[in-house]
Amino acid sequence: MTADFSQIRRNEHLPARIAGHIGKEIAEGRITAGEKLPTEHILAKTFGVSRSVVREAIAQLRNEGLVETRQGVGAFVTETLGRGAIRIEQTDLRDRGSFRSLFQLRMPLEIEAAGLAAIHHDDADLKKLDDSLAQMTGAEKWTDQGIVADLVFHRALATATHNEYYPLFIGFIAERISLAINAARAAALLEEIVEITIAEHVAIRDAVATRDPLKARAAMRNHIMGAAGRLDLTLEIF
Repeated sequence: MTADFSQIRRNEHLPARIAGHIGKEIAEGRITAGEKLPTEHILAKTFGVSRSVVREAIAQLRNEGLVETRQGVGAFVTETLGRGAIRIEQTDLRDRGSFRSLFQLRMPLEIEAAGLAAIHHDDADLKKLDDSLAQMTGAEKWTDQGIVADLVFHRALATATHNEYYPLFIGFIAERISLAINAARAAALLEEIVEITIAEHVAIRDAVATRDPLKARAAMRNHIMGAAGRLDLTLEIF
C-alpha cells in the first residue's frame, strides 16, 4: 500500500496533526515496520509546513515508540513489539477532568527535572535552552513555530537532567498537552501571554544556569502553575 500524505489544515496544532496522520498510516499498515520515513525536507514540502514542525512531529512519534531515529540516516518505523504500551489519545483530553489530571502529573515531573538540570547540565544543554528561547522570542505573535520552540525548551530541560527517562516521559506528556498553549493563547490577550510565557522560561533557564536546584524547581513550579491558571485549571499543590 502507498502512504497518503496530504496537506493538513493550519487551524490545528501542526506537529500533533502531522504525528497523528503518520501514526495512522503506520497503524493501518501503509508504512510498515522497518520502513524509513521520507526525509524532513520531503515531509515538509508534502505537508506544506516548515522542517522544524516536521521535526517536532517526528519527536512525538519517537516518544510514542512508533519510530526510532538514527543520526545521519533518518527515522524508521519500529517493530510492533518494541513500541511503548502507554498511549493517550488526544481526543481523550477533550474531557476537562482528564486534561487536568495530565497537567497535574506534569507538575512534579517537570519541577524535579528543573532541579536535576540545574545540577547536571553542561554547556551544550544550556545552549539548547538558549536556542529554544531565541526561537520563542523571535516567533512573531506566537505562531506554531513559537509553540514548537516551547516544547523544544521543555525537552531540552529534560535532557539536561542526564537521566534518559525524563525526556521520554516529559516529552510524551508535553506532546499531549501542547494544545493547551493554543487554548491559553485564545483565553487572553496574545501580547500578554507571550510576554509572560517567555519571562517564565527565561527565569527557568537563568535558575538552571546558576546551578541552584531549589531556585530552578521554584521557577518551574511558577511556570506550571501560571500555565494552569491561564487555562483556568486548579492544581493541587503541597
